[in-house]
Amino acid sequence: MPRRRNCPNGGDSTCWKCSWPTRPGGSGRRTSPSSPNSASISSGSRSTIAWTDRQDWIKLREDRLAWVDEAVALGRKHGIHVQLNFHRAPGYTVARPPEAKSVWADADAQDVCARHWGRFAERYRGVPSREVSFNPFNEPAKVEAGPYKATVARMVAAIREHDKDRLIVCDGRDWGTRPPTELVGLGVAAATRGYAPFHLTHYGANWVEGADRWPKPTYPLKENRSTWDKETIHQDQIGPWKELEGRGVGVMVGEFGAFNRTPHGVVLPWMRDCLAAWKAAGWGWALWNFRGGFGILDSDRADVSYETWRGHKLDRAMLELLQSA
Repeated sequence: MPRRRNCPNGGDSTCWKCSWPTRPGGSGRRTSPSSPNSASISSGSRSTIAWTDRQDWIKLREDRLAWVDEAVALGRKHGIHVQLNFHRAPGYTVARPPEAKSVWADADAQDVCARHWGRFAERYRGVPSREVSFNPFNEPAKVEAGPYKATVARMVAAIREHDKDRLIVCDGRDWGTRPPTELVGLGVAAATRGYAPFHLTHYGANWVEGADRWPKPTYPLKENRSTWDKETIHQDQIGPWKELEGRGVGVMVGEFGAFNRTPHGVVLPWMRDCLAAWKAAGWGWALWNFRGGFGILDSDRADVSYETWRGHKLDRAMLELLQSA
Protein backbone atom coordinates (compact mmCIF):
# COMPACT_ATOMS: atom_id res chain seq x y z
CA MET A 1 0.00 0.00 0.00
CA PRO A 2 1.19 3.61 -0.55
CA ARG A 3 2.54 5.50 2.40
CA ARG A 4 0.12 7.89 4.08
CA ARG A 5 1.88 11.19 4.78
CA ASN A 6 -0.18 11.88 7.91
CA CYS A 7 -0.21 8.41 9.42
CA PRO A 8 1.33 9.07 12.86
CA ASN A 9 3.66 6.08 12.62
CA GLY A 10 4.82 7.23 9.19
CA GLY A 11 3.88 3.96 7.52
CA ASP A 12 1.02 2.45 5.60
CA SER A 13 -2.55 2.99 6.67
CA THR A 14 -3.58 -0.53 7.59
CA CYS A 15 -3.96 -1.46 11.26
CA TRP A 16 -5.79 -4.22 13.10
CA LYS A 17 -6.76 -3.38 16.66
CA CYS A 18 -7.22 -6.04 19.29
CA SER A 19 -8.04 -6.00 22.97
CA TRP A 20 -5.45 -8.02 24.87
CA PRO A 21 -6.11 -8.64 28.57
CA THR A 22 -4.42 -12.06 28.59
CA ARG A 23 -1.32 -13.67 27.14
CA PRO A 24 -0.99 -13.27 23.36
CA GLY A 25 -2.00 -16.51 21.72
CA GLY A 26 -4.93 -17.34 19.47
CA SER A 27 -5.77 -14.23 17.47
CA GLY A 28 -2.89 -12.21 18.89
CA ARG A 29 -0.14 -14.40 17.47
CA ARG A 30 -1.55 -15.43 14.14
CA THR A 31 -0.31 -13.85 10.96
CA SER A 32 -2.98 -11.70 9.35
CA PRO A 33 -4.17 -12.92 5.94
CA SER A 34 -3.51 -9.41 4.59
CA SER A 35 -0.17 -8.87 6.37
CA PRO A 36 -1.14 -5.57 8.04
CA ASN A 37 1.64 -3.20 9.02
CA SER A 38 0.28 -2.08 12.37
CA ALA A 39 -1.46 -3.49 15.44
CA SER A 40 -2.79 -1.82 18.56
CA ILE A 41 -2.50 -3.68 21.85
CA SER A 42 -5.07 -2.57 24.42
CA SER A 43 -3.68 -3.79 27.72
CA GLY A 44 -6.01 -4.20 30.68
CA SER A 45 -9.06 -6.32 31.40
CA ARG A 46 -12.59 -5.25 32.23
CA SER A 47 -11.98 -5.28 35.98
CA THR A 48 -8.23 -5.15 36.65
CA ILE A 49 -5.06 -3.59 35.28
CA ALA A 50 -3.41 -6.59 33.70
CA TRP A 51 0.21 -5.85 34.57
CA THR A 52 -0.19 -4.84 38.24
CA ASP A 53 -0.36 -6.75 41.47
CA ARG A 54 -4.02 -7.11 42.48
CA GLN A 55 -3.19 -5.91 46.00
CA ASP A 56 -0.85 -3.06 45.05
CA TRP A 57 -1.42 -1.00 41.91
CA ILE A 58 2.07 0.48 42.13
CA LYS A 59 3.75 -2.91 41.85
CA LEU A 60 4.19 -4.09 38.26
CA ARG A 61 4.28 -7.80 37.51
CA GLU A 62 7.26 -8.84 35.44
CA ASP A 63 5.53 -12.04 34.31
CA ARG A 64 2.76 -9.95 32.71
CA LEU A 65 5.11 -7.33 31.28
CA ALA A 66 6.96 -10.19 29.60
CA TRP A 67 3.79 -10.81 27.57
CA VAL A 68 3.89 -7.22 26.34
CA ASP A 69 7.55 -7.74 25.49
CA GLU A 70 6.54 -10.77 23.46
CA ALA A 71 3.92 -8.81 21.52
CA VAL A 72 6.40 -6.03 20.78
CA ALA A 73 9.02 -8.55 19.71
CA LEU A 74 6.57 -10.26 17.36
CA GLY A 75 5.68 -6.91 15.83
CA ARG A 76 9.32 -6.07 15.26
CA LYS A 77 10.00 -9.51 13.80
CA HIS A 78 7.16 -9.28 11.29
CA GLY A 79 7.43 -5.57 10.47
CA ILE A 80 4.20 -4.67 12.30
CA HIS A 81 3.98 -1.38 14.18
CA VAL A 82 2.66 -1.91 17.73
CA GLN A 83 0.75 0.82 19.55
CA LEU A 84 0.42 0.24 23.29
CA ASN A 85 -2.75 1.54 24.91
CA PHE A 86 -3.92 1.56 28.54
CA HIS A 87 -7.53 0.47 28.00
CA ARG A 88 -7.82 0.34 31.79
CA ALA A 89 -5.36 2.83 33.20
CA PRO A 90 -4.81 3.59 36.86
CA GLY A 91 -7.73 5.96 37.45
CA TYR A 92 -9.64 5.61 34.18
CA THR A 93 -11.42 3.17 31.91
CA VAL A 94 -14.23 3.54 29.43
CA ALA A 95 -15.39 0.06 30.46
CA ARG A 96 -17.25 -1.21 33.52
CA PRO A 97 -16.68 -1.27 36.40
CA PRO A 98 -15.13 2.20 36.70
CA GLU A 99 -11.88 2.80 38.54
CA ALA A 100 -12.20 3.70 42.23
CA LYS A 101 -10.23 6.93 41.74
CA SER A 102 -10.31 9.39 38.82
CA VAL A 103 -7.04 10.09 37.03
CA TRP A 104 -8.51 13.42 35.90
CA ALA A 105 -8.89 14.69 39.46
CA ASP A 106 -7.03 12.48 41.94
CA ALA A 107 -3.34 13.18 42.52
CA ASP A 108 -2.64 9.62 43.68
CA ALA A 109 -4.14 8.12 40.51
CA GLN A 110 -2.14 10.55 38.37
CA ASP A 111 1.07 9.67 40.19
CA VAL A 112 0.53 5.94 39.70
CA CYS A 113 -0.50 6.27 36.06
CA ALA A 114 2.50 8.48 35.29
CA ARG A 115 4.72 5.98 37.07
CA HIS A 116 3.37 3.18 34.88
CA TRP A 117 3.90 5.12 31.64
CA GLY A 118 7.39 6.01 32.80
CA ARG A 119 8.15 2.34 33.30
CA PHE A 120 6.85 1.49 29.84
CA ALA A 121 8.89 4.31 28.33
CA GLU A 122 12.02 3.10 30.10
CA ARG A 123 11.31 -0.47 29.06
CA TYR A 124 11.01 0.28 25.35
CA ARG A 125 13.57 3.07 25.13
CA GLY A 126 15.71 2.42 22.09
CA VAL A 127 12.87 0.81 20.13
CA PRO A 128 12.15 3.34 17.34
CA SER A 129 8.76 5.03 17.12
CA ARG A 130 8.25 3.55 13.68
CA GLU A 131 7.92 0.23 15.53
CA VAL A 132 6.24 1.19 18.84
CA SER A 133 4.02 4.10 19.86
CA PHE A 134 2.05 4.90 23.02
CA ASN A 135 -1.67 5.72 23.36
CA PRO A 136 -2.15 6.85 27.00
CA PHE A 137 -5.94 6.62 27.43
CA ASN A 138 -8.67 4.84 25.51
CA GLU A 139 -11.63 7.08 24.61
CA PRO A 140 -11.56 9.61 27.45
CA ALA A 141 -15.14 10.47 28.36
CA LYS A 142 -16.84 12.89 30.73
CA VAL A 143 -13.74 15.02 31.21
CA GLU A 144 -13.31 18.70 30.42
CA ALA A 145 -10.48 20.10 28.31
CA GLY A 146 -8.49 21.52 31.23
CA PRO A 147 -8.21 18.35 33.32
CA TYR A 148 -7.59 16.26 30.21
CA LYS A 149 -4.74 18.50 29.06
CA ALA A 150 -3.18 18.57 32.52
CA THR A 151 -3.35 14.78 32.85
CA VAL A 152 -2.00 14.11 29.37
CA ALA A 153 0.80 16.59 29.98
CA ARG A 154 1.70 14.66 33.13
CA MET A 155 1.85 11.38 31.18
CA VAL A 156 3.86 12.96 28.36
CA ALA A 157 6.39 14.31 30.87
CA ALA A 158 6.73 10.88 32.49
CA ILE A 159 7.33 9.27 29.10
CA ARG A 160 9.71 11.97 27.85
CA GLU A 161 11.80 11.70 31.01
CA HIS A 162 12.93 8.29 29.78
CA ASP A 163 12.34 8.52 26.03
CA LYS A 164 12.20 12.03 24.58
CA ASP A 165 11.39 10.88 21.05
CA ARG A 166 8.59 8.36 21.68
CA LEU A 167 5.56 8.84 19.43
CA ILE A 168 2.49 9.50 21.59
CA VAL A 169 -1.01 9.39 20.06
CA CYS A 170 -3.85 10.76 22.21
CA ASP A 171 -7.53 10.01 21.71
CA GLY A 172 -9.94 12.90 21.46
CA ARG A 173 -12.35 13.52 24.31
CA ASP A 174 -15.98 12.36 24.31
CA TRP A 175 -15.02 8.78 23.41
CA GLY A 176 -12.55 9.93 20.77
CA THR A 177 -15.02 12.05 18.81
CA ARG A 178 -13.88 15.59 19.71
CA PRO A 179 -10.66 17.04 18.25
CA PRO A 180 -8.35 17.61 21.26
CA THR A 181 -7.32 21.17 20.43
CA GLU A 182 -6.31 21.56 24.07
CA LEU A 183 -3.33 19.28 23.38
CA VAL A 184 -1.77 21.55 20.74
CA GLY A 185 1.81 22.26 21.78
CA LEU A 186 2.35 19.06 23.76
CA GLY A 187 4.11 17.33 20.87
CA VAL A 188 1.54 14.56 20.50
CA ALA A 189 -0.56 13.21 17.64
CA ALA A 190 -4.32 12.67 17.90
CA ALA A 191 -6.74 9.81 17.21
CA THR A 192 -10.35 10.14 16.13
CA ARG A 193 -12.99 7.42 15.76
CA GLY A 194 -14.98 6.01 12.85
CA TYR A 195 -18.22 4.92 14.49
CA ALA A 196 -20.60 7.40 12.89
CA PRO A 197 -23.46 7.13 12.35
CA PHE A 198 -23.76 5.28 15.66
CA HIS A 199 -27.14 3.77 14.79
CA LEU A 200 -25.45 2.04 11.86
CA THR A 201 -22.23 0.89 13.52
CA HIS A 202 -23.76 -0.27 16.83
CA TYR A 203 -27.12 -1.58 15.70
CA GLY A 204 -28.09 -4.48 17.97
CA ALA A 205 -25.00 -4.14 20.18
CA ASN A 206 -25.89 -5.77 23.49
CA TRP A 207 -23.79 -3.32 25.55
CA VAL A 208 -25.64 -0.28 24.14
CA GLU A 209 -28.94 0.36 25.87
CA GLY A 210 -31.86 0.28 23.43
CA ALA A 211 -29.79 -0.79 20.42
CA ASP A 212 -31.92 -3.91 20.07
CA ARG A 213 -34.94 -1.68 19.42
CA TRP A 214 -33.40 0.55 16.75
CA PRO A 215 -34.74 0.22 13.20
CA LYS A 216 -32.53 -1.84 10.91
CA PRO A 217 -30.05 0.58 9.30
CA THR A 218 -29.57 1.29 5.62
CA TYR A 219 -26.83 3.22 3.87
CA PRO A 220 -27.05 6.06 3.13
CA LEU A 221 -28.83 6.33 6.47
CA LYS A 222 -31.67 8.77 6.92
CA GLU A 223 -32.10 10.05 10.49
CA ASN A 224 -34.78 12.62 11.16
CA ARG A 225 -34.23 15.29 8.51
CA SER A 226 -30.60 14.47 7.77
CA THR A 227 -28.92 11.82 5.65
CA TRP A 228 -25.62 10.13 6.45
CA ASP A 229 -23.61 9.62 3.27
CA LYS A 230 -20.10 10.30 2.02
CA GLU A 231 -20.72 14.05 2.06
CA THR A 232 -21.83 13.90 5.69
CA ILE A 233 -18.77 11.84 6.58
CA HIS A 234 -16.50 14.47 5.08
CA GLN A 235 -18.29 17.39 6.70
CA ASP A 236 -18.82 15.85 10.14
CA GLN A 237 -15.87 13.50 10.56
CA ILE A 238 -13.07 15.02 8.47
CA GLY A 239 -13.44 18.79 8.55
CA PRO A 240 -13.07 19.43 12.31
CA TRP A 241 -10.02 17.17 12.55
CA LYS A 242 -8.43 18.78 9.52
CA GLU A 243 -8.51 22.04 11.43
CA LEU A 244 -6.58 20.36 14.25
CA GLU A 245 -4.13 18.92 11.75
CA GLY A 246 -3.59 22.41 10.38
CA ARG A 247 -2.28 23.38 13.81
CA GLY A 248 0.51 20.84 13.60
CA VAL A 249 -1.12 17.78 15.19
CA GLY A 250 -0.94 14.54 13.20
CA VAL A 251 -4.23 12.62 12.96
CA MET A 252 -5.18 8.97 12.62
CA VAL A 253 -8.44 7.04 12.96
CA GLY A 254 -7.76 5.07 16.11
CA GLU A 255 -10.75 2.73 15.71
CA PHE A 256 -13.56 2.08 13.29
CA GLY A 257 -15.93 -0.71 12.40
CA ALA A 258 -19.53 -1.90 12.51
CA PHE A 259 -21.01 -4.59 14.75
CA ASN A 260 -22.14 -7.89 13.30
CA ARG A 261 -25.87 -7.17 13.60
CA THR A 262 -25.70 -4.46 10.95
CA PRO A 263 -26.42 -6.02 7.54
CA HIS A 264 -23.25 -6.82 5.61
CA GLY A 265 -24.69 -5.10 2.56
CA VAL A 266 -24.92 -1.91 4.61
CA VAL A 267 -21.52 -2.19 6.31
CA LEU A 268 -19.45 -2.54 3.15
CA PRO A 269 -20.64 0.58 1.27
CA TRP A 270 -20.43 2.62 4.48
CA MET A 271 -16.92 1.31 5.06
CA ARG A 272 -15.96 2.07 1.46
CA ASP A 273 -16.98 5.72 1.85
CA CYS A 274 -15.12 6.03 5.16
CA LEU A 275 -11.94 4.55 3.74
CA ALA A 276 -12.10 6.83 0.70
CA ALA A 277 -12.54 9.88 2.93
CA TRP A 278 -9.58 8.95 5.14
CA LYS A 279 -7.42 8.19 2.12
CA ALA A 280 -8.21 11.61 0.68
CA ALA A 281 -7.37 13.16 4.07
CA GLY A 282 -4.07 11.26 4.21
CA TRP A 283 -4.93 9.53 7.48
CA GLY A 284 -4.07 6.07 8.67
CA TRP A 285 -6.72 3.94 10.34
CA ALA A 286 -7.20 1.02 12.70
CA LEU A 287 -9.98 -1.53 12.38
CA TRP A 288 -11.69 -2.61 15.56
CA ASN A 289 -11.24 -5.49 15.60
CA PHE A 290 -9.26 -8.17 13.80
CA ARG A 291 -11.09 -11.15 15.25
CA GLY A 292 -14.58 -10.74 16.68
CA GLY A 293 -17.92 -9.07 16.09
CA PHE A 294 -16.51 -6.09 14.17
CA GLY A 295 -13.66 -7.85 12.38
CA ILE A 296 -12.70 -9.91 9.39
CA LEU A 297 -12.25 -13.16 11.33
CA ASP A 298 -14.93 -15.04 13.29
CA SER A 299 -17.34 -12.11 13.22
CA ASP A 300 -20.41 -14.38 13.44
CA ARG A 301 -22.47 -12.49 10.87
CA ALA A 302 -25.58 -14.33 9.75
CA ASP A 303 -25.46 -12.91 6.21
CA VAL A 304 -21.85 -13.68 5.21
CA SER A 305 -20.54 -16.69 3.29
CA TYR A 306 -17.30 -17.21 5.15
CA GLU A 307 -14.10 -18.66 3.79
CA THR A 308 -12.20 -21.07 6.03
CA TRP A 309 -8.73 -19.74 6.87
CA ARG A 310 -6.47 -21.62 9.29
CA GLY A 311 -9.43 -22.87 11.26
CA HIS A 312 -11.17 -19.50 11.34
CA LYS A 313 -14.02 -17.93 9.39
CA LEU A 314 -12.73 -15.21 7.09
CA ASP A 315 -14.90 -12.41 5.71
CA ARG A 316 -13.16 -12.23 2.36
CA ALA A 317 -15.29 -9.38 0.98
CA MET A 318 -14.45 -7.11 3.92
CA LEU A 319 -10.79 -8.07 3.82
CA GLU A 320 -10.49 -7.22 0.13
CA LEU A 321 -12.23 -3.91 0.64
CA LEU A 322 -9.76 -3.00 3.36
CA GLN A 323 -6.84 -4.13 1.22
CA SER A 324 -7.98 -1.96 -1.65
CA ALA A 325 -8.08 1.24 0.44
